[in-house]
Amino acid sequence: MNANVPLAERIRPTTLDELLGQQHLVGKGSILRTAIEHGKVPSMIFWGPPGTGKTTIANIIAHTLQVPFFQLSAISAGVKDVREVIEQAKTIPIAIGMGAVLFIDEIHRFNKGQQDALLGAVEKGIITLIGATTENPSFEVNSALLSRCQVYVLKPLEEKDLVKLLQTAIEKDEFLRKKKIELKETAALLNISGGDGRKLLNLLEIAASPNPSQGGASEDPATLVITDEYIMRIAQKRIALYDKNGEQHYDIISAFIKSIRGSDPNAAVYWLARMIEGGEDVKFIARRLVILASEDIGNANPTALVMANASFDAVNKIGYPEANIILSQCVTYLAASPKSNAAVVAIGEALSAVKKYGNLPVPLHIRNAPTKLMKNLDYGKNYEYSHSYDNNFSPQEYLPKEIAGKKFYDPGKNAREEELRKFLKNLWKDKYGY
Repeated sequence: MNANVPLAERIRPTTLDELLGQQHLVGKGSILRTAIEHGKVPSMIFWGPPGTGKTTIANIIAHTLQVPFFQLSAISAGVKDVREVIEQAKTIPIAIGMGAVLFIDEIHRFNKGQQDALLGAVEKGIITLIGATTENPSFEVNSALLSRCQVYVLKPLEEKDLVKLLQTAIEKDEFLRKKKIELKETAALLNISGGDGRKLLNLLEIAASPNPSQGGASEDPATLVITDEYIMRIAQKRIALYDKNGEQHYDIISAFIKSIRGSDPNAAVYWLARMIEGGEDVKFIARRLVILASEDIGNANPTALVMANASFDAVNKIGYPEANIILSQCVTYLAASPKSNAAVVAIGEALSAVKKYGNLPVPLHIRNAPTKLMKNLDYGKNYEYSHSYDNNFSPQEYLPKEIAGKKFYDPGKNAREEELRKFLKNLWKDKYGY
């Protein structure tokens, strides 16, 4: 293989047994491995961080099943490219119950029209679609296409897998094998790559490239010793490492969320800066803020959700680096807002009641009665139209009789929700006392 081919491509696994990580998907007896072994692979979306094996698994599927493999990047491909692949795939006999594999990297970048162009071919089995995305497909892939695909979540590679990946590259790559490389330390390699296997291998290849002025310290001048200090030197500058002290991606976002929840704008903006410097996707950060605005602030300050949603829209239009300012404004506002998780508790208890009691019947008086038969069955009978009563309120029961009188929403102890409590107590009396 040509030495100009990137290391990640040169040592790309061709079988599931060679793949590192993702054992929940491809380990012995796992759902995806079983599907591949039986030759019945559905169209699917791989969702996970960069460098976790999405492209590799797609290649393995095509290689294992011996089906034609087409690859497009959503960054550069358009509807015309998609249609050309589909036309080519139509000429290929469907030998094993599945069509040619079409792998689309960063499928979340396809617009609705581009995604719709895939629907017919996926439905008819002309192609087996494998999409890869770092974004939540529930938000980024349209529902029609998503309903025709299985979604498989790839996890960040564990440290042991990343170290094994380095060792495998040094031992098996035909070019690195010719060099005498000693992997003495790995922390800097792992930290700078941020758990991205492809980035990790790229960095190793740079480190192994001939450059006597930057060689690692060694008693044997023919040996290249990989140390943390050496890696930091060839990385050219000491960046603010996203994972500098061994924290994983989710540790940083956890610290970020907890700081906002804890009303500490200083810590919150610091962790925001860590994510920005670490190259975190601006939409990931903004989406978390939208969730937090309801989860941790809620009705204590309803404007928080408006602010978070507006920030999400704005950073999508603006992008880095100006999005830094928008995120900072939103983060400091949310951190300085009063907090309440009353909405979270309310839906949690309501869901628990649904699971406990099952599908309780809707009380007759609040059922819809569009037909004469329904009216004869007392649907809607004795319903009291709220606007016909004082204060636009009638104290009738809206819950099934098995849980009548149950209180799910208990307003938080903050100024805004105390107003809500006062209003509800005036209507429902003792149900909304402390």
